[in-house]
Amino acid sequence: MHDLSSIHNPSFEQLSFMDRDLQFSKVTNDNPSFLSEKQIASFNKDGYLMPFRGLSISDICELRGYFDRILEEVSSRGESSYSINTAHLKYPRIYDLMHNINIISPVKDLLGDDIVAWGAHFFCKMPHDGMRVPWHQDCIYWPLTPTKTVTVWLAVDDVDSSNAPMKFIPKSHLKGKLEFQELDKSREKAVLGLEASCPELKTSGAVEVHLKAGEFSIHNDLLLHGSEPNTSQKRRCGLTLRYASTSVKPEFGWARKGVVVSGVDSFGHWENLPRPK
Repeated sequence: MHDLSSIHNPSFEQLSFMDRDLQFSKVTNDNPSFLSEKQIASFNKDGYLMPFRGLSISDICELRGYFDRILEEVSSRGESSYSINTAHLKYPRIYDLMHNINIISPVKDLLGDDIVAWGAHFFCKMPHDGMRVPWHQDCIYWPLTPTKTVTVWLAVDDVDSSNAPMKFIPKSHLKGKLEFQELDKSREKAVLGLEASCPELKTSGAVEVHLKAGEFSIHNDLLLHGSEPNTSQKRRCGLTLRYASTSVKPEFGWARKGVVVSGVDSFGHWENLPRPK
């Protein structure tokens, strides 16, 4: 396992002083190898694509068992089911998954051939856990510029309307950085500390992300999304895999997170650590 002590999560105040380019960069790809031109146009218009088959039934069953063992380990330390972050630098199975050709093929058509994988976070809603994910834009939390990251949301469990699916607000990525308010997490049962303060967007045609285990969606880092508490008897676990163009510049030690999974990092922005042992 790598030493990750040099990686810092900046405060909202520190992020506010960063000079970040938080505008959508339209995808232009005249010769895609995996996606169709129609899919690329849809991503530009709506900010997401789904569903894709990432893992076979046998492979997702193996991954679920692997995650169950990790969850048991962190739970024994008193940590929550949402605490399993930067997993690609801690667990070799997740590092390998970030290189999976079924996953990175559509990502390359959206970001180009030079790709860095920099994040892997399990969002696991246990049955009746009561935690919601507030409406948010991913890029608001990240010391990265410009906003050329996509998130692959890989379903570890089946997700449907019954167990608190993620919801997207189509076209919200075209609005740039939205206004946010800080939440009192001591009073709110919320996974994140900020929530978008734009009610007109939060209620305008939200799309539920229904996926079978082993399938994944892709969304832009400016897309507004969130999810309600899981009030069902079914667990709802997803693994977020974050990919960016190697042209994206990290701060606050986040260069250490980046692993080049396609092409080269000609900018020298990322450390490209080896597979964890």
